[in-house]
Amino acid sequence: MPSKPALPSDLTELTAALLSQAIRNRDTSCYEVMQAYTKRIAQYNPVYNAIVSMLDTEHCLELAKEADRALDRGEYWGWMHGMPHAIKDLANAHGFPTSMGSPLFAGSMAAKDDLLAARIRSKGAIFIGKTNTPEFGMGSQTYNPVFGATGSAYNPGLTAGGSSGGAACALGTRMLPVADGGDLMGSLRNPAAFNNVIGFRPSQGRVPSGQDDDLFYQQLGTLGPMGRNTRDTILLLDTIAGHNAGNPMSLRDALPPPTDYTALELSNLRIGWLGDYDGYLAMESGVLDVCQANLKLLSDLGAIVENCRPQFDMQELWQTWLTLRHWMRNKMHPLYEDPDSRALLKPEAIWEIEGSYDLSAKALYRAGLARTAWYRAISTLLEKFDFLVLPSAQVFPFAKQTHWPESVNGKMMDTYHRWMEVVIGPSLAGLPVVNVPAGFDLQGRPMGMQLIGAFGEDQGVLEFALAYEEVTDHLAQRPVLAKQNQNPVRGEKSD
Repeated sequence: MPSKPALPSDLTELTAALLSQAIRNRDTSCYEVMQAYTKRIAQYNPVYNAIVSMLDTEHCLELAKEADRALDRGEYWGWMHGMPHAIKDLANAHGFPTSMGSPLFAGSMAAKDDLLAARIRSKGAIFIGKTNTPEFGMGSQTYNPVFGATGSAYNPGLTAGGSSGGAACALGTRMLPVADGGDLMGSLRNPAAFNNVIGFRPSQGRVPSGQDDDLFYQQLGTLGPMGRNTRDTILLLDTIAGHNAGNPMSLRDALPPPTDYTALELSNLRIGWLGDYDGYLAMESGVLDVCQANLKLLSDLGAIVENCRPQFDMQELWQTWLTLRHWMRNKMHPLYEDPDSRALLKPEAIWEIEGSYDLSAKALYRAGLARTAWYRAISTLLEKFDFLVLPSAQVFPFAKQTHWPESVNGKMMDTYHRWMEVVIGPSLAGLPVVNVPAGFDLQGRPMGMQLIGAFGEDQGVLEFALAYEEVTDHLAQRPVLAKQNQNPVRGEKSD
């Protein structure tokens, strides 16, 4: 009888793909997997604060036993069978509160799964909690008055980014195998960069939310997958993507199965480097350097890398973003108009809502025209280049007590999210874009790069990420985690 393959002593070290295979082959049990993950969460979550609304350990273990009994009966639920999962705390998962980081909704129990959660649950995942997010998902810094702040996997005293900060930190600390998130203004890309993991924003409509009140006009944000590596990210994308008849704007074309994704040939790949848009964006010292070091590596391997810039007024793009983002906050007017609930809103949320009150039809029409012109400008570049590249943030992770950087490299930030302006281009164009790790500064703080493709070319973007992952070693630079009463330390390379 063949012997079982050797597994690591700590099952949380397995990638999601390998963990799935080990469970299906009965090389390990769902119970053993849950034991390993709940032990790790108990050790590190008190420091990093990535997972919230957690089930008690005994309940998690009972659910894992049931997953094992199902396998004994010959029932296989899907590739996530028996794997622990936590849904981002902006989405509904039956049996868990949807607090959205707000004291107004803290403890509000979800009556049913959202479409995203239902699709993940249908593949056999065991929901054990939620992942932390900023209040209403506003801001690329995960802190809120309900659960507190989430720290970076590489230094819990620094921010994990946001709004999918809890998800990204849980991946970086190995407290979850894969994670889901959402991205309006970099919320899959920025936290992935700050935790040295993969975050993929799909083409608009690739992953339907199934929960929006407005199915036609609100087309800025999207849901998406995160993973410890690109392969794991592809697996989760395959689970959550796909047309939904309840969402008329969801894409109808199907992505290939995960096994059909292969790393691109880098030789002669045409890459356009957008950088800081010729000095338009303020960047912390070192951000461009770590990104350009990777571009040089790609160039040395035969890729053709050129500086480029879209023919567009970038300040107009920012104003377009502000107009459309403010407009989205009309649905929050009841919270603002009630003095009791307004008192519980953070200042940034109040500013967003107030900006929505006097928007005219003319301003919205102009924003729509500008967004269209931007899509055409970026598409023109993508006719010359196979992919475009940008940093994933304008600053390295900063102290999690700081709500947002008020200045970047001497330039004052006039809004609470201006320091993340670098991410709005792909969002406004609805393009597929993946964060890949770019490396670390001298303080050990991680940074990422955005790899951007043409609309609908989700597979190509992820295949570029696969190729990039093969020739870089950033994912091997693992953090040495801090327990309570320990000082955070810099990462070390894994074997």
